[in-house]
Amino acid sequence: MQSQTVHVPLDGGRAYDILVGRGLLAEIGPRVAALKARAVGVVSDETVAAQYGAAVTASLAEAGLRTTLIAVAPGEGSKSYAGFAQVCDGLIAHRIERGDLVLALGGGVVGDLAGFAAASLRRGVRFVQAPTTLLAQVDSSVGGKTGINSPYGKNLVGAFHQPSLVLADTASLDTLSLREMRAGYAEVAKYGLIDDPAFFAWCEANIAEIFSGGPAREAAVASCCRAKAGVVVRDEREDGERALLNLGHTFAHALERLTAYDSARLVHGEAVAIGLCLAFRFSARLGLCPGQDAGRVANHLALAGLPTRLAQVPGGCGDADQLLDAMRQDKKVRDGALTFILARGIGRSFIAPGIEAGAVREFLVEELG
Repeated sequence: MQSQTVHVPLDGGRAYDILVGRGLLAEIGPRVAALKARAVGVVSDETVAAQYGAAVTASLAEAGLRTTLIAVAPGEGSKSYAGFAQVCDGLIAHRIERGDLVLALGGGVVGDLAGFAAASLRRGVRFVQAPTTLLAQVDSSVGGKTGINSPYGKNLVGAFHQPSLVLADTASLDTLSLREMRAGYAEVAKYGLIDDPAFFAWCEANIAEIFSGGPAREAAVASCCRAKAGVVVRDEREDGERALLNLGHTFAHALERLTAYDSARLVHGEAVAIGLCLAFRFSARLGLCPGQDAGRVANHLALAGLPTRLAQVPGGCGDADQLLDAMRQDKKVRDGALTFILARGIGRSFIAPGIEAGAVREFLVEELG
């Protein structure tokens, strides 16, 4: 089946391809065998493993690869020290060696967890991303960020470890719940909001087809992968430009921490949607961004069925001081000063270091009111 290829030309022999198209999971055995490993440790969650595990492991075995499957509980709770230990010990028990591969089969949680295990196991084992959610296909599977959560905050323990291959089978999105599709869509829209106003306008015009599964879906996934790949090549370890990919995430990660990473209340993409709206409204409050742009962002995400305000977090999200305290654990904090990704308009985001905590608190009090 025809697929689109996005090349990530990293140096030092670390370049890899992202393949985007329907039916790629059916080709996974030969694709992974081409990477010349003898064994593959497949890491998935119980839900995805029940759906795709047997077919994927059979394809790998038919390609001559010794294969094992390790399934963790679904949800953000598995991105923990305990989940990390479960995966690492499972891979060691099944004799996954340095020349072998770890295959992440699932959404962003599985990709982050399996990637961090691969980065740590025997001081570094290659891995392949096979993302099965929209969020993972357009964002977390690309770029080599891996990690787990700490009780103190999101993704605070991890490593940069690039995959050897990404297989984004868009047919897997046909079985996603509407909630998961919506959550992934927040990350799609984010790419337009960062630096591509034309892509955001395209999303506004094509949102129905992205959700229904027409050609616009593959086009959206490939466009987001190309955008992220370009940023990663220019700034692999987030020393500058790559921080822009965190637009909305300082707010989002605080919300996830204060809801205890409980996916029944809030999934990552929903937190990102609220975070994007907060970033644009905060920018407007500071006089940086036109109010109509902030309104346009919120209207579009609401049209996608996503939350846009703090009041929409089930069970609440704490008060302004609790939110601010959670933000102080953000990875972009430098010398205790808050750094935000703000915007001068749609497609005009920028890194704003040294934002005064008092201004953020006043904004949060207003938003919570």
